[in-house]
Amino acid sequence: MQGIQQSLPLAVVRGQAMDSMPLDLFIPPEALEVFLETFEGPLDLLLYLIRKQKLDVVDLPIQQITQQYLIYIEILTEARIELAADYLVMAATLAEIKSRLLLPKMAHEDDEEEDPRVVLIRQLKAYEVIKQAAADLDELPRIDRDVFQASVVAAPGIKPVVVPPEVSLADIARAFGEVLKRIDANEDHHVKREQLSTRERMSQILAKLSSTEYLGFEHLFDVSEGRAGVVVSFLALMELVKELLVELVQNEPFSPIYIKAF
Repeated sequence: MQGIQQSLPLAVVRGQAMDSMPLDLFIPPEALEVFLETFEGPLDLLLYLIRKQKLDVVDLPIQQITQQYLIYIEILTEARIELAADYLVMAATLAEIKSRLLLPKMAHEDDEEEDPRVVLIRQLKAYEVIKQAAADLDELPRIDRDVFQASVVAAPGIKPVVVPPEVSLADIARAFGEVLKRIDANEDHHVKREQLSTRERMSQILAKLSSTEYLGFEHLFDVSEGRAGVVVSFLALMELVKELLVELVQNEPFSPIYIKAF
């Protein structure tokens, strides 16, 4: 047997359920207002009418704009008369501009009178720039609206782990270039030429690493052997790296390179 679903109360006031609307409830007329289009001032309304009709701000048709402006003021006056004052001032300004355009010019006037629309056009263009800048600023990410700051406290037992970077081929070439510079500085030394073996040099490098955990890259080369000896040592090192017998490590990027046996 299924239970009968009970209807929910209309409202709960101070713990008491209300099933119907009270007869003595007073709702003021201003309690609910719907604004289809809101404007921040007379210039904002004027700019909206110009954009809606796709008119040119520089060549402003005063009569057409004034008629539309008065229609909106009539609606605004019926709703909130205190808000219509600034818009009435703009309507009067538009009417004054139109009347000045209709007045005939005196023939004896030498100075050309400025177009009465110029001042209004300047205000409209300046307001348009400021409004667009405000819209661009509003689109930027804002803290506590688009971006929220997070504060995290690490546990006492957590310690940072420093992961050393991988030694790249460019790092090896740079370090080997420094060794070659040292050879150029000692080229006056006369060294007896002898046959050098890569395998023998590999054994010598492993023997050095057996007595120490880390060996500096520059300590691997003997500049007294000349360029040929340095090249053999470098080839022997690359062969050891290839056979996974030694490892090249760094403490941080662009720091000295060290050689470590596996």
